[in-house]
Amino acid sequence: MAKTLIKRLLVPLDGSSMAESVLPSVAFLAKKLNISVTLIHIIEKDAPEKVHGQLHLKLAKQAEEYLNSIASSDMFKNVIIEKHVHEEKVTDVPKSIADHIKELNQDIVILCSHGKVRIQGKLFGSVAQQVISFGKTPVLLINSRGEHISEENDFDNFLVPLDGNGEHESALDYAVQLAKICGANIHLMTAVPSFGTLSGEVTPANRFLPATTARMMDMLVSDAEEYLNKLKSKYELSNLKITISASRSDPAIAVIETAQQINTDLIILATHGKKGTEAFWAGSISPKISKASKVPLLLVPV
Repeated sequence: MAKTLIKRLLVPLDGSSMAESVLPSVAFLAKKLNISVTLIHIIEKDAPEKVHGQLHLKLAKQAEEYLNSIASSDMFKNVIIEKHVHEEKVTDVPKSIADHIKELNQDIVILCSHGKVRIQGKLFGSVAQQVISFGKTPVLLINSRGEHISEENDFDNFLVPLDGNGEHESALDYAVQLAKICGANIHLMTAVPSFGTLSGEVTPANRFLPATTARMMDMLVSDAEEYLNKLKSKYELSNLKITISASRSDPAIAVIETAQQINTDLIILATHGKKGTEAFWAGSISPKISKASKVPLLLVPV
């Protein structure tokens, strides 16, 4: 069996059923990859009475009892479980999660995504983005209303969006590792903007020289396909089944549509972990994908 860099999963829990929605995926991955799980609860300073409509765990003893009950559930039978309650109250939960990644030597964080964009998310970025911005550890987002990672869902189709930037191929490295262990297929894709989704710098040329812009777009699609074919040839030597596609569309929309077309079990996306509008593909596409797609999303920091 191939080795994986993922040996320990960190699972932050706040006591809510929404946060617990990741647990079936956690249990499956722990057994599939033969790795340990660390359940963590961070005591928040000035915490609200309720979180996601349920009572917030504010006391260390409550949190310990809660994590013990999760660890002893049937789904985690034969899984190595570690538990940690951070008793010192903190004001910045994402930073505390990032600190515990280093302190507890964790390889990946699994968080719940509810598919909604709140004011706080617009101003400061999602918890996942903030966790990534504080470190270099991948974050796996599981939509609370979407699909779990499980044997029932096959877990055999991975989608890796790329844009030609070598830095972003770190997502492909993770995909290859997981695919070798799970026997999964990998679909590589990229998106070339259409006329309607061109950036501000290109729009004037499109308006006054439409034929020239059309030829430029055709060249970009051709170059994109050549780029993906080179990667395909490289990794097919590892006996992996790899398919490719290049489309002319908004990148986020292209990822979502491709995921639906090929019945993707997991989207693996490179990210700089920047907040706001400074990220991958001239605008962070990860929040858009997380909001619109119910497919689990693995964010791999560049």
